[in-house]
Amino acid sequence: MTYLLGVDLGTSGTKTVLFDESGRAVASATVEYPLHQPKNGWAEQDPEDWWQATCTTVREVLEASSVDPANVACLGISGQMHGLVLTDDDGNVLRRSILWCDGRTGDECDDLTRRIGKERLIAISANPALTGFTAGKILWVQGHEPEVWAKAKHILLPKDYVRYRLTGLFASEMSDASGTNMLDVPNRRWSEEIAGAMDVPMGMLPELYEASDVVGHITAEAAKLTGLREGMPVCGGAADNMAGAIGTGVAEVGKAFTTIGTSGVVYAHADSVQIDPEGRVHTFCSAVPGAYTVMSCTLSAGLSLKWFRDQFAGAEIETAKLMGTDPYVLMNEEAAKSPIGANRLLFLPYLMGERSPLLDSNARGAFIGLSAMHTRRDLLRAVTEGVMYSQRQNLDILRGMQVVPQSMLACGGGAKSPFWRQMMADIFGMPVKTVQNTEGPALGAAILAGTAVGLYSTVPDACRTMIQESDPLLPDQARSEAYEPFFQLYTSLYPSLKDAYACLASM
Repeated sequence: MTYLLGVDLGTSGTKTVLFDESGRAVASATVEYPLHQPKNGWAEQDPEDWWQATCTTVREVLEASSVDPANVACLGISGQMHGLVLTDDDGNVLRRSILWCDGRTGDECDDLTRRIGKERLIAISANPALTGFTAGKILWVQGHEPEVWAKAKHILLPKDYVRYRLTGLFASEMSDASGTNMLDVPNRRWSEEIAGAMDVPMGMLPELYEASDVVGHITAEAAKLTGLREGMPVCGGAADNMAGAIGTGVAEVGKAFTTIGTSGVVYAHADSVQIDPEGRVHTFCSAVPGAYTVMSCTLSAGLSLKWFRDQFAGAEIETAKLMGTDPYVLMNEEAAKSPIGANRLLFLPYLMGERSPLLDSNARGAFIGLSAMHTRRDLLRAVTEGVMYSQRQNLDILRGMQVVPQSMLACGGGAKSPFWRQMMADIFGMPVKTVQNTEGPALGAAILAGTAVGLYSTVPDACRTMIQESDPLLPDQARSEAYEPFFQLYTSLYPSLKDAYACLASM
């Protein structure tokens, strides 16, 4: 039998999964590593930790499965986006990687916007300058660590550094590169205009591939460290969200997923580039060759529920321990006892500011309409509805861009709850499905690997072979109509509060 390796390089750890060619997970292993925060708002990791975690997890899955390395056809990597890795000419790392969640580059993002112009930057890179993206990190190193920049010869993203250690080749691929603010996204190439404005020599940027291209092969040194066979192909792989999309089957027009994790993501496939001129949602290259994605990111989706749980759900936490269940199960049961609209109570889930679609770090959470008649279950219902209204607001922006899903796949912690799935179907007004395989990005990386070596003719064909969807949960028309006026009121609240948020931030 033929096997495929998917390596998922995350922020908390690296997870490697060995799959057979039908998509069944045979063995998996995870190694965690530290997050360094030398100052408030900074976030860094040592790329050597990623490499050691990759070597360890690959060895562990090969040993646990007893699979002959000769039967492993290809390896694909999914990786956390936007992180900056700088190396010298010999590939030695010059400083710890500045990560996607690092917030130090606000001034540099403003500077990049001035150098290029906001509209021009969005037209080229499909996104505004954001602190999470890579370009601002490069400008920060130039300005604050010129001695490091003087030695730098190669700019890599996290998973691309691990691939370099596996193959000895400096390379990147379209999906991850499109999160740098330096890719000409419509034309799928590095932007000489942006690189020139940043004083970055084009030779520092890695050669670009598609996600399902074979990029290199396992070196003799990497084979000794991982247990893989020397010469085994390694494909381009993909950024974590794009690999996760492939791992849930979102590889064709009409396909989309919504993730309710700590953050909330609405992600849809598009065959042609679609850019929001206001930059409210992100456009990236897809892991499907030649295709694109449009995605939103709200910062406090599941985080809003976690905040409510930690502050107000002590009884559910204790009861859940006695029952051997999850507190969220009991919280959902409580929320379901409050009617649609939570007795005329709305919640704005901006606990950490907001990214999509507001792009306002000053925004904050709020209960609107709170009165003495409201109970704790009303507050809980309002929080769940507010989170889902925020996702619907982004979905409507995608619809306005003519990226129109036919159904929605539910992912993340929220997908486990029938209450949440039905609310999603009713508020979105479309069928909601789940997928049986929960390996997400690791499976997506393996699917790309299988396509790279010809096990499948195309990425969509591979998805159809390796991913099984549940039967759809259909929206209830009466409930959809009941939610609509509350959603319309929800969308009107932030513009009314925007100045107040700015005033609070300045106090």
